Amino acid sequence: MLTTLAIENYRSLLRLVVPLGQVNVVTGSNGTGKSSLYRALRLLADASRNGAVAALAREGGLQSTLWAGPENISGAVRRGERPIQGTRRTKPVGLRMGFASEDYGYAMDLGLPQPSLSVFSQDPEIKREVLWAGPFLRPASLLADRGNGGVRIRDDDGKWRDSGHPLQSFDSMLSEYSDPERAPELLKLRDRMRSWRFYDHLRTDSDAPARQVQIGTRTTVLGPEGADVAAALQTIREIGVAGELDGAIEQAFPGSELSIQTAGGRFELAFRQHGLLRPLSGAELSDGTLRYLLWVAALLTPRPPTLLVLNEPETSLHPELLPALANLVTTAAQNTQVIIVTHSRPFLAALQAGADETGLDLRTIELVKEFGRTAIAGQGPLDEPPWKWPSR
Repeated sequence: MLTTLAIENYRSLLRLVVPLGQVNVVTGSNGTGKSSLYRALRLLADASRNGAVAALAREGGLQSTLWAGPENISGAVRRGERPIQGTRRTKPVGLRMGFASEDYGYAMDLGLPQPSLSVFSQDPEIKREVLWAGPFLRPASLLADRGNGGVRIRDDDGKWRDSGHPLQSFDSMLSEYSDPERAPELLKLRDRMRSWRFYDHLRTDSDAPARQVQIGTRTTVLGPEGADVAAALQTIREIGVAGELDGAIEQAFPGSELSIQTAGGRFELAFRQHGLLRPLSGAELSDGTLRYLLWVAALLTPRPPTLLVLNEPETSLHPELLPALANLVTTAAQNTQVIIVTHSRPFLAALQAGADETGLDLRTIELVKEFGRTAIAGQGPLDEPPWKWPSR
């Protein structure tokens, strides 16, 4: 389980060190940085597949995503005695991301490229990557260290060895170095990060794939857009926890029944509601009903990830469905760590009630803006979890 998430110089996240528990609710008003925190987590996950540089390019490049304010905000500015103005930089320009868990920690430092004649001269470079044992970065706890194009691996006897595997400036050691004998911890962390699951674009519009008849196979993980929802729900019914699927439907829509119709290998939703003479197909369902079914498929997965990240799952749902959705989240949290981004106070209250009932550790992370930078409400300098960045 992740215990700390740290981001520096990403959009409004000048420096953010976030303590994490089993269930984490990121909330705050519009524009406080909730989406930036979500995107930063996705960037970290992309690093395990060597996709961080490409992901930054889709956001406009490193220069477009870096913190746009001054490096330091003086006390006079905070007191309103002076306007905000630029300051002399004392640190290298770069975007830094990292996390600590109960057994391993990881950090990546992305910086500006060296001048070159390449047409890819705007691609950011990975300046430093480190993997360490335990929750805190210390020289003695380092296990793998990437810098200057090479990777060093610490042996069991504590001595450093060069991996003999040079890396390009845009390659992550997570994805490009694999030696199960010399660096088993690196492979373990990579696999763990690749299991992280993100949902932020479950479609329910009139042309949504989830409304269409789809060819189905056993589906233990719902796809990012929800196209395979019928197959995923049937998979839950056959190999998931007995009764959870029907219980989730009954809590949200009393007296209703969900079935999956199949013909020639094609799967289609069939949702029978109280008072209707026939079941409704996926194409006929309301946006809210379909979205709830999508969350049932995502959260009751028979193959839970190590981390599940949901972006505004309450969208399009009637307030009466929020307790049922919260129950799905607390059920999922029995087997996986959950991070939820939401601005819905009623949903937060329903989550808190569910956590109290089940004994789950729920942490509310309320983001606020201070002079353009994102901060955690009520978190002072001494309240941050211990965190140290590796130097370049």
